[in-house]
Amino acid sequence: MSKLEVKGLYKTLEGVFTLNNLSLTLKEHEVVVILGPSGCGKSTLLHIIAGLIPPDRGKVYIDGRDYTCQTGRVSYMQQKDLLLDSRTIIDNVALPLVLRGIPKELARRQAALHLDDFGLSGFENYYPRQLSGGMKQRAALLRTYLFSSDILLLDEPFAALDAITRRKMHLWLIDLQQRFRSSVLFVTHDIEEALLIASRIYVFSARPAQVRLEIDMQSIPHRPDSLYRLKNRILAELEGE
Repeated sequence: MSKLEVKGLYKTLEGVFTLNNLSLTLKEHEVVVILGPSGCGKSTLLHIIAGLIPPDRGKVYIDGRDYTCQTGRVSYMQQKDLLLDSRTIIDNVALPLVLRGIPKELARRQAALHLDDFGLSGFENYYPRQLSGGMKQRAALLRTYLFSSDILLLDEPFAALDAITRRKMHLWLIDLQQRFRSSVLFVTHDIEEALLIASRIYVFSARPAQVRLEIDMQSIPHRPDSLYRLKNRILAELEGE
């Protein structure tokens, strides 16, 4: 059984046909990357999975149960870190626990148990403005993880970082996912990012989004020549729009 299954989603936003009979799956402990041109409906899909907007048609299933239009089941990290400038890092990351009704001091203690794994140990009393871009994204990801650890929706979380920091964050995310075994749905328009972190890749068409290509990265030899050919194949699909 798939951890997450999206079946036959259709969506029109403000008169614009955005998703066209879109279906995909996310297996347990898998990293699935969605690649597609800007504006094709990738973020709209994540909004629907998170229950923030309804589809016109179609269903979202988690562990075999219908979660269409239901919020609170998955964690969703959007493109900006959305950390609260007036709160320390520990209070930012503990916020999902507080919202669940856990007393503030206990929430802080529980969140603090994860600081070292997320590279934030020693920075719990800093404010977001005092941290680098990479560290702010780590804090945002910890907050996302504490909201719901089994399914993470990540919408271009590293797009605003410089190339060196982004590469470090990729390697850190791979290590983190292997240790915590979350199921991750990761949106990007960066092909090299997708090739590095994905178990499987879905390549979307231009709006209205449809799946043009599904790639099982476990079946691809991780040699430079194989990855080069695959990158060109993906580019051909995207440029074919």
